[in-house]
Amino acid sequence: MLGARRLLGALRFCSSVPCPKPRTSAKLRVREALGVLDASGERVTVQGWIRSVRSQKEVLFLHVNDGSSLESLQVVADSSLDSRELGFGSSVEVQGQLVKSQAKKQNVELKAEKIEVIGNCETKVFPIKYKERHPLEFLRQYPHLRCRTNALGSILRVRSEATAAIHSYFKDNGFVHIHTPVITSNDCEGAGELFQVEPSSKIKVPEENFFNVPAFLTVSGQLHLEVMAGAFTQVFTFGPTFRAENSQSRRHLAEFYMVEAEISFLESLQDLMQVMEDLFKAATVMVLSNCSEDVELCHKFVAPGHRDRLEHMLKNNFLIISYTEAVEILNQASQNFTFTPKWGVDLQTEHEKYLVKHCGDIPVFVINYPLALKPFYMRENEDDPQQTEVT
Repeated sequence: MLGARRLLGALRFCSSVPCPKPRTSAKLRVREALGVLDASGERVTVQGWIRSVRSQKEVLFLHVNDGSSLESLQVVADSSLDSRELGFGSSVEVQGQLVKSQAKKQNVELKAEKIEVIGNCETKVFPIKYKERHPLEFLRQYPHLRCRTNALGSILRVRSEATAAIHSYFKDNGFVHIHTPVITSNDCEGAGELFQVEPSSKIKVPEENFFNVPAFLTVSGQLHLEVMAGAFTQVFTFGPTFRAENSQSRRHLAEFYMVEAEISFLESLQDLMQVMEDLFKAATVMVLSNCSEDVELCHKFVAPGHRDRLEHMLKNNFLIISYTEAVEILNQASQNFTFTPKWGVDLQTEHEKYLVKHCGDIPVFVINYPLALKPFYMRENEDDPQQTEVT
């Protein structure tokens, strides 16, 4: 009878006072977990893909990565949590305590209490192997998996950060983002290298267009931006553009993203060039700051020396020379060019590379081109009608 009264009292207490709930773990990305400076046993949940497995008699070590950082998070677990499904490439959810790591190369590690395999990976048939540096030609065969490699992952994170930096710069400086159309009836470049858009249906009516006029994939949003610049003083677009150039070189892409901007009431060409320089430097600073490990990997294995060139660029102002000065520098060069530099002829890639090297590996603006080399809508210099005020 006494026991029944105590039980009844306990039930009444729980009905009037909230009973304590079990502790829940916070879900963290690997990047966030690695950034914890003073780990003291916080319960966390991490999801990702296994990069390596090392099983010992009493301890199991895993490295888990979710794509948020180049570095993986080390998971330490009891050997009883080991499973045949815990292999390279498998997706897992790990719950446990985030603690300070005993290893020198890492700040924290996850002491696992529960490991759940979300998706099993057959390691033997998985084309990407642990600790192997696969060439890009090999990875092109597996476009759905290559993003898991360190090189492609770093490049994509850098690209994402650069995209965010470009949008941030324009927003902070009062530009309005315009979504220019991908399908258009105009040929902005006038080169005729366009992809034409037609219905996929097999039955087509001769001499009849879906939009009543021929439609193409855009090569530039410039004309649409110029219209918008009549209502907004500063506009920009950052979207896909397409070129139907039948070339397999690295300089010719069928699809790429391009940044374009238009500014109304601009006082001088120098003001425009300053905007371009500030944009380059702002995006570079953000990438170097937020993707330092990815930049370092690219510096070592993808594009050696490029990080040093970026840091050098940040320390110097961009140079401005005229087209005439550029031709004079090229004519005085000891280097033999495939295309002989001559006033009135457009500059080639080899000329541009030499000018940058000659000027100390600093970006160079070349202005005041001959009138015949530029489109009809370019503004003429008032002091010399044979030259245009164009970069």
